[in-house]
Amino acid sequence: MKNIFVTGCDEKNKWMLPWLIERFEKYHGDENDLYIVDFDEGYPELDGWFKKPQIMLEASQWADNICWIDTDCEIRGNLNGIFDYIQEGKIAIAVDQPWSTRRPERGRWFNSGVVAFTGRPAVLREWARIIWEKQHNEVGDQEVLNWMLGGDPLRELTHINELPRIYNTLRLDILDKTAPPDPKIIHWTGAKGKDKIREMMK
Repeated sequence: MKNIFVTGCDEKNKWMLPWLIERFEKYHGDENDLYIVDFDEGYPELDGWFKKPQIMLEASQWADNICWIDTDCEIRGNLNGIFDYIQEGKIAIAVDQPWSTRRPERGRWFNSGVVAFTGRPAVLREWARIIWEKQHNEVGDQEVLNWMLGGDPLRELTHINELPRIYNTLRLDILDKTAPPDPKIIHWTGAKGKDKIREMMK
């Protein structure tokens, strides 16, 4: 299999899956596969979203090209263009403009809600290892990745291929009026984002 999308969640976040699947199928039909991973079934040593990099490493064995997508992402169009941004040895990931503005002391931030790659890039292996060995004091998987990159442009150039923000437009982008036109994904982060998803599900 060439291209697949992967998502995952635990019991707490499973309520969003029907909403995500419905929107995925609307724009993809049988064209691509969406793999769903139950966080409750593996890696009991890790909590919640900290399991993501390990699952992405596993997914590298399932297809040539992988795109991880968080369950709180509203799909608004066909996402096949994401795979055009995959480069060997790198992860394709979008800049998190709101956090780059709110936490400028850490340089540019990247949002880990949508991550595309092929094989097992070194940055993905390092990300998974640091989380597995608990060599960090960060609150989430995204924070670990950005701590690793350290706001260093050379490390970013080595490990990151920048994904256009239409593929990961954040709730705070809408609030800040920094959203790109016609996003294909709106990422409804945080408790307020989940409230928005509940409204849409009604």
